[in-house]
Parts: sequence; C-alpha cells; structure tokens
Amino acid sequence: MHYMLAPEARLPSRDLQRLIDEELYWVLHAPRQTGKTSFLMSWMRSLNASEQVVACYVSVERCQGIEEVEEALPSICHAVVDYAGKMLDSAYVPAIPKDVPAASALAAQFSEWAALCAPKPLVILFDEVDTLSGRTLVSFLRQLRGGFASRGVGRFPTSVALVGMRDLKDYLIHSKDGVAVNPGSPFNIKKDSYTLRNFTGGEVRELLSQHTAATGQVFTDESISEVFRLTGGQPWLVNTLADLCVTRLVMDGSPITADHIEAAKEELIKSRAVHIDSLAERLRDPKVKRIVQPILAGDSDPTLADGDDFRLCLDLGLVALENGVPSIANPIYREVLIRTLNYGQQLAIPAPEFRWTKDDGDLDLEALFDEFADFWRENGDLWELKADYTEVFPHLLLMAFFQRVLNGGARLTREAAVGRERMDMLIEWKGHKHIIEIRLVHPRHGREATLKKGLNQIDRYADKVGRDATQTLVIFDRTPAGRAMSWEERLRREEHQDVVVRWL
Repeated sequence: MHYMLAPEARLPSRDLQRLIDEELYWVLHAPRQTGKTSFLMSWMRSLNASEQVVACYVSVERCQGIEEVEEALPSICHAVVDYAGKMLDSAYVPAIPKDVPAASALAAQFSEWAALCAPKPLVILFDEVDTLSGRTLVSFLRQLRGGFASRGVGRFPTSVALVGMRDLKDYLIHSKDGVAVNPGSPFNIKKDSYTLRNFTGGEVRELLSQHTAATGQVFTDESISEVFRLTGGQPWLVNTLADLCVTRLVMDGSPITADHIEAAKEELIKSRAVHIDSLAERLRDPKVKRIVQPILAGDSDPTLADGDDFRLCLDLGLVALENGVPSIANPIYREVLIRTLNYGQQLAIPAPEFRWTKDDGDLDLEALFDEFADFWRENGDLWELKADYTEVFPHLLLMAFFQRVLNGGARLTREAAVGRERMDMLIEWKGHKHIIEIRLVHPRHGREATLKKGLNQIDRYADKVGRDATQTLVIFDRTPAGRAMSWEERLRREEHQDVVVRWL
C-alpha cells in the first residue's frame, strides 16, 4: 500500500479526457491483478477533484453467476446506491427504483442519478462487467444503449466505462439460450477499447526505488533485472516478489540480490497464492488447453494465434507474443503451469530407494536416468492414457520425477519455447549445474533430425548457462515407429562429445 506507479501512465493519457469531453462509452480490459481497479479509483478521484463532473466507481461483481434478470438487475441497482453512498456526497446518491420492471430499472435509476448530478455531467466506471452473463449481461447493455442516444447533463450518464478481463466483443457473444445476439443492438454504443500494459523495465526500477527512498534498503541492479525477467512486468508479480523480499527474506535492511528474488519466486509458487491458483485452474478449460499445450510442447502451428481461444489466453494474461511468437507470458507462469500439470504425477512417483549422489556430493545423473528409464518402461504407456495434456506428457513426467527425487534440495529452472519442439531444464545442485534438454521425435522430422536439432540447441543453452555444466539430451520417440521398437532398442544411451543422449 505504500508504493505505487500511477496506472494512468499505462493508458494513452491523451485519450482519457477525450472520453469525457466527447461523451463516449468505452471498454477497458486487462488480465487480473494488473491495476484496473486502482486506475478506476485513482481516475475517479482525479475527475471529482476537478469539480467539472461527478464520477463514481461501481463494481457489479456481486452479480456473478446470476443470469435471471429479475434477480440480477435489482442487485446492480443496489450496488449503484452502495458505491455512490461511499464515494460521493449524499446529494448525488440515487434511490432504488420503485415499481419499475427489472428490464428498465437501471435506465430509470441512471436517469434519476444524472438529474441529481446536474449541472455536472455524470460519469460511471463499471468494474468486473465480465462477471455478468447471459440475459443479465444483455439486459444491462440494452438499458445502457437505451439511454445512450439521449445522454447528456441531467438526462443520462454522459460517459460510461465497462471494465473487465475481456474486450466486449469477446464475451458478449450469446444470450442465455444460446441464440446469437444481434451485434447491432446492445454492442454498438462502445466507442473504443483500451488495455493496461505491464510495467516496463524502467517502471519496475522506479517502483522499487520508492522503497529504497523510503527505507534506504537497496535493490541491486541484478535483482531489478531479475524481477523484470521473471515477471515480464506483470504488476501483481512485481509487487509480490518485492514484498516477499522486504517482509520475509531480507528484513534487516541489507541489499536485496538476484538470489533473494529467486528465493522469493520459489516461495510465491509454493504458497499457491489466489492469483496463481486461479491461473492454474484455467488449465482445465479446453479453450486454454488448445493454446497452452502446443506452446509447452514446442509445436509450430501457424493457426495458433487465430480465433477466440488465443484472445482468451491473451486476456487472461497466460500467454503473450514474444518477438511475434506465442509464448507463456513469463517464467513464473511457466513454472506454475508445469508444476500444476505434473503435480499429480509427482505425488504418485514412489520415494527413491537408490543412491543418486556421488561421493563428491554431486548428482549421479547416470543413476537417475537409469532409474527413470526403468520407471518409464513400467509406467509410461499406462500413465499416458490417464494424462490430460498428452502432447507434453513425457516432458511433464520427467520433470515430476526429478522434482520428486530431489525434493526441494535443488533449484529446477524450466524453459519452454514454441516452434522449437523442445523443453529445457536446468538443475542447480550444491554448486553444480546440469542442463537437460527434452525433445520429442516428430514424425515429419525423424530421429536423426531431432538428434541434430537437440545437440545444436543444448550447445546454445550451454553457452548461456556455462560450459562447466553437464549436458544431457533426452529424446522421447512416441511415433508409431518408435513405439514399435522393443524396449531394448528404445532405451539407448549415446555420447556425442560433451553431451550424453538418452533415448526413451
């Protein structure tokens, strides 16, 4: 609550006053926890301080799941009264409409409210609009549209913002009975759509410097860069990592380093905060699965970014375009998605009963991979039948195996990139680093091409991580030809210069 960047800076500021001056109805959409409500509250206070308009914030979240107009619309009317009573002078608080049908209750209330505010224009900032659905949503918009043509001082709100996670066109598609709604009816009052972008690297630095100015505690340059890298500038993640550092991990005022940020990331993921859990829950949605699975698997799909499913994932903040290529939005979300998808597998893997460290304390990767090969042979086909995200099942199972065996004693970093048919894992264990590159044989490429690509990729990854790291390329062959091999043929170990190749 102490440090904040003005959310207006992440909107095209030149347009904000135009929305008022030209009496426009408009949409603001952005993922959860990006600052939409903070912006609305801040802008409301700014507008009211100008004394040129009467602006009021109203959340309609209390109506979530209520599709019956006769129940939901009166609830919205009560929300208007409640919020106006908290935000405005008592002279500007409308009454609950009496003896008015639900289908026209809002329009009647808004007309009365505009009259109370005269000679000032009335501006309403509706939050959580996408929690409305079905007939309730359609009725809400139709009543707004009904007054739109006559809007003006003393007659009807001159400007209305509809705010939620998704753009109006994306969630206003069907009425309750599944009949497509006439797009020329409740939807054509919207003039523009805006979104709140994430923080830039400079804004992350500016936010963290506020803490330094207030307390003297410094975030090192490396730690600031790591915050931005891990979060992609997602505001809630930035704030949460910083908060974990200053309130739990580094409470003595000493400088906060990149290692502290990494520790905060681990604590955040393990805590299963509501924001993180809500994203993970979205993986059950078939529309989300259609986008997330090929990104994790690294499949090149020229149609991936087409259609409503991709826009949904963008609006949820799960995916982003990285250099024009669809990818998971940031490394923290990538960790969350992978850990969520293989959590059940991890719990089902028996506790290790073999020695998997060497005399010098380093990992015995040969023992680990021999054990996994036996486990894969016994359980792979059966477990795949029960898997939901089947295209990334081998990747997820191998990662679950290492997570289970190492049991928090190592730091596992996972990377996935669309279009490269691979997933990387870096294990850091007691000062040692181990690169594991995971690939699937694609039928159109074959085993030799997959091996060549894998060796090239792990070589590039070793340049980034360091040549002192061990390098293991794991290749799963789930093609019909691969499955037709005997297990003795499938489970092979090869060496290519510094790289150990394990065929599974």
